[in-house]
Amino acid sequence: MAPSSSFSSSKGIVITMPVLVLAASVAAIFLFFLLSSLSTCNCPTGVPSAGGGVPVSGGGRDGGGRVAVSTTKEDVEWVKDQILSNGLHMQDNVLRKGINPRTRAQQLQDLLQFKGISHYEGPEANNHTGLPCPGELLVEEHHSNYGEPWAGGRDVFEFLAQSTHLTPDSRVLEIGCGTLRVGQHFIRYLNSEHYNCLERDELSLMAAFRYELPSQGLLYKRPLIVKGEDMDLTRFSGVVYDLIYASAVFLHMPDNLVWTGLERLARQLKPYDGRIFVSHNIKFCSRLGGDECTKRLTTMGLEYVGKHTHDSLLFNHYEIWYEFRRSKA
Repeated sequence: MAPSSSFSSSKGIVITMPVLVLAASVAAIFLFFLLSSLSTCNCPTGVPSAGGGVPVSGGGRDGGGRVAVSTTKEDVEWVKDQILSNGLHMQDNVLRKGINPRTRAQQLQDLLQFKGISHYEGPEANNHTGLPCPGELLVEEHHSNYGEPWAGGRDVFEFLAQSTHLTPDSRVLEIGCGTLRVGQHFIRYLNSEHYNCLERDELSLMAAFRYELPSQGLLYKRPLIVKGEDMDLTRFSGVVYDLIYASAVFLHMPDNLVWTGLERLARQLKPYDGRIFVSHNIKFCSRLGGDECTKRLTTMGLEYVGKHTHDSLLFNHYEIWYEFRRSKA
């Protein structure tokens, strides 16, 4: 009988060959899984590696799928074109360097006195910003013109987006977006060009184009924001919307214009799933009485869904919203 293979140590411990083979196998399997885990990285996408640079091209995505950071000349030219096409006018400012933190009133006085927040002399006298911004916007005076917190815009966005099961591919039309208190959040969430707005006030539009969109880094989203009167939706023809909303806008319109506007909006609302939301009240409807209002809505293909009192989870803020849907294709 042949002796079995074994190894003995000086202390008398015997290690047989099968035990040695088993130990080597376990070590090999452990090493295999260790190397596999090292070769698979669950690192977040879009973050430059240590040797890579920060993307410098304008809004949108570069070849690697990363969201670019810097504003481009194309972004600035697009804003200028929007201002020009909407016939907006406002005094340009010359910027001056070196302003100290102060109240809004003090900052505005300094801006008016020194004609901006940066001032170049000598050979750099013509070195100015590509998009001059009025002092009233730089101190954010337009944030105080709503009679309710600017921060409430985020809450309105969350309520409407969740109520309508919005996705980035949805299309949204706001009637009276003002200076984008709410609209900026939709623009950021939605795909490029999927946010539209009709606004009549020139100062509000200038604030949107010259301050809010650039400062929020949203120029690359290319929202269609149009200066218009009397619910003229010509620039939006052919678009079918998942959500149309008006925050306290119909309060400032005569009833006949509201009804005309609703009729036009109904034609561009997605049947069944699309929604129209109107905030604060529907006096244009209540003044007719329940049955008459229902009859008039029905002739437009609209159906009143219900009233929502939305309490904010984020701010000391709430709004009342009335929901409508298109009841037929």
